[in-house]
Amino acid sequence: MTGRGAWGPPHDRAEALATLRRAVDVGVNLIDTAESYGPHVSEQLIAEALYPYPPDLVIATKGGYNRAGPDQWEIDCRPERLREELDGSLRRLRLDRIDLYQLHRIDPKVPVDEQFGFLQRAQRDGRIRHIGLSEVGVADIQRAQKFLMVASVQNRYNLLDRSWNAVLDFCDRQDIAFLPWSPLEGVNRSHSLLGRSVQAARRLITRQSAVACTARRHDATPAQIALAWLLRRAAVVLPIPGTSTRRHLEENVAAAHLRLSDEEFGAIQSLVASC
Repeated sequence: MTGRGAWGPPHDRAEALATLRRAVDVGVNLIDTAESYGPHVSEQLIAEALYPYPPDLVIATKGGYNRAGPDQWEIDCRPERLREELDGSLRRLRLDRIDLYQLHRIDPKVPVDEQFGFLQRAQRDGRIRHIGLSEVGVADIQRAQKFLMVASVQNRYNLLDRSWNAVLDFCDRQDIAFLPWSPLEGVNRSHSLLGRSVQAARRLITRQSAVACTARRHDATPAQIALAWLLRRAAVVLPIPGTSTRRHLEENVAAAHLRLSDEEFGAIQSLVASC
């Protein structure tokens, strides 16, 4: 919903607004964004397209980054900065309370009790309903749980990158929502082969071929199979594929209706594990 490098307005603003409205029409009831996307652009578009919001729509946003330009991200979770970001998000989204407010990253330069303490106070004051974390390990979640109830974890996770397996399994046991970002990485063959050794590239092509074969059996796209695999991986998984067009939105949403057989899921799982 922004320009390149998560900076500035989208290339096609009208299509971005239409995509947001279409998301609600097709049954999407959670939209994930962040103060830093734009910055501010994504939140402004959401409010423009959807306010007043449907009663069952959950808007999740995040704080904890400073932006100086495209693809530039500086972690800043000082309480005064988080307060400024939360105030801005509430104003731009036209809300009195954020349903799910996520710490974009834990700031290594700021004591954790200051970061988690701010979120705890904001929740107690009624400005945040639920609190989530992003790009965290199990120890980080457990540390946060000493201060607050962790409702969600948003980590990078997909067919190509399963380095947060232990976190997903922990969330599954704890009934914490797991929101994999960049869930379609590895589906685009040319992009995902870049910088890989010949052996790694061959393994990846084998995996992509298996996903493509499964897609043909279901009359689906490889991206839809990748999303269906994530949904099958654990009940707490809720992928958040980004999109700025109605066509891709509808393709992504349709993946929720795909049902992989035990054999298909197992075959993809074993290929992923071997790579």
